Amino acid sequence: MMRAWILPILLVLCGSAVATGLVLGERTGAATALLLVFLVPAGVNSPLLFPKSIGALEAQRRSAIDGRPVVFWRPGCTYCIRLRIRLGRSARQLHWVDIWRDPAGAAAVRTANAGNETVPTVVVAGRPYTNPDPEWVREQLSPAV
Repeated sequence: MMRAWILPILLVLCGSAVATGLVLGERTGAATALLLVFLVPAGVNSPLLFPKSIGALEAQRRSAIDGRPVVFWRPGCTYCIRLRIRLGRSARQLHWVDIWRDPAGAAAVRTANAGNETVPTVVVAGRPYTNPDPEWVREQLSPAV
């Protein structure tokens, strides 16, 4: 779990250090703006942006029951962030698996991508798709969901 927070924590710490230096130099406006520049990417790269992750086996079991796609992702991945943001509220209908927290998820992604941990990998009806278009993923959600 800690691995997912390393980048956001580093961004907050660096931003705080630089902002403190600017405040001490009596440049509070610049310090505030710079701190926001660091906080926004920290928030986007934090696990808070994504729905709660579950294990790969549980996600596959749930997907078999309800037909919803499974998304394999990892924190800090810009393509995963793009997918999550572009899906909006629809993202909560998918089953999300953080490959850094779940070895079975990482293994499933490596199997689907010739040994590489390329994310996002979306599994729809048992078939993997690497870095699919977010609109296509939204279309894969059944209207009954």
